[in-house]
Amino acid sequence: MSENREYGIIVYGATGYTGRLVCEYLNRQYGVNGDVKWAMAGRSQAKLEAVRDEMSIPVDVPLVVADASDYGSVENMVKSAQVILTTVGPYQLYGSDVVRACSEAGTDYVDLCGEPAWMHEMIAAHGETAKASGARIVFSCGFDSIPFDLGAYFLQQVAKNKFGAPVSRIKGRVRAMQGTFSGGTLASFKATMAAAAKQPEMIQVLMNPFALTAEFNGPEQPSGLAPIYEEDLSSWSAPFVMATINTKNIHRSNFLMGHEYGENFVYDEMMLTGPGDKGEAMAKAVAEDKSMAENPIKPGEGPSKEEREAGFYDVLFVGINENGDTVRVSVKGDKDPGYGSTSKMIAESAVCLLKNLDVASGGIWTPAAALGSLLVDRLQENAGLNFQIED
Repeated sequence: MSENREYGIIVYGATGYTGRLVCEYLNRQYGVNGDVKWAMAGRSQAKLEAVRDEMSIPVDVPLVVADASDYGSVENMVKSAQVILTTVGPYQLYGSDVVRACSEAGTDYVDLCGEPAWMHEMIAAHGETAKASGARIVFSCGFDSIPFDLGAYFLQQVAKNKFGAPVSRIKGRVRAMQGTFSGGTLASFKATMAAAAKQPEMIQVLMNPFALTAEFNGPEQPSGLAPIYEEDLSSWSAPFVMATINTKNIHRSNFLMGHEYGENFVYDEMMLTGPGDKGEAMAKAVAEDKSMAENPIKPGEGPSKEEREAGFYDVLFVGINENGDTVRVSVKGDKDPGYGSTSKMIAESAVCLLKNLDVASGGIWTPAAALGSLLVDRLQENAGLNFQIED
């Protein structure tokens, strides 16, 4: 692992929309002269200086010039940091060399990736290198997939205390959400669809819930692609757009933790729309919604501060064991999911790696498998998330 480097955390993509929010959070939460030494990185020294001044970040915060198209500059950046926090996506276009460089240099890494085909490729290409160097590579440290990955993890800890064993079935259900998906998430979605059109074999990766678990294939999983009425929840449920990536990460967490949830573990993720005819109509409208593919927002764009502050999310997790006993927990966030909450989650993931050098060995990880309860605690203390038992 990377110790005694010049910087603790480098925020790569600091001049972008989400990168700015990350820098704003680190400055507010950890300052400049505390125990988290962080720096801002991007393609242009002048733009880095302008953004630093615009955001009233002290000039003591160092600036690092690195460009995804110049591998030497990426390599130099990576070798100077203990943790690289990158918001430069789509990762399938701009992230591969950063993962490669971190894996080779033993530098820890966090990103906001929701691109399972690229993650599958990176695991195959750099997983063993990261293991050998001690680099802890942690994908998906934003709204996809921390609330869901850690929500399932938190429920299983509760289930073990309550039942003496984990549950074999978890339903993840978004009860409420206000906010927008980030421009980066939308760009990643569009880049993935474009790549899949050229590489039909990618469709198998995108459709397989066990695409990130090497040779392991578990039991058949619910598709979550059509509206259903759920008697136990007294509500209609609709497809949830982030389920494709979140389910893969949760199964990878289980795989990386030696099947702590069991080899027959079943997980699905949907959005609750309420009971009756109104709930059914809403579920069908959600299922038919194509706005994500048509949304014009681009990376670097995003909502106003007021819109971010007004956002929130509330996700219910229902665990069911083989006897039919249930346990319920929730994860709630206090800002819009795609920007306000995501920027805090990825920052705390990086700080958690920085402050806990002995947790997780080298390799390519999920948030739950690498950081588990340590990250749950940090997010509750600092980042406006609330993990709660509902039974």
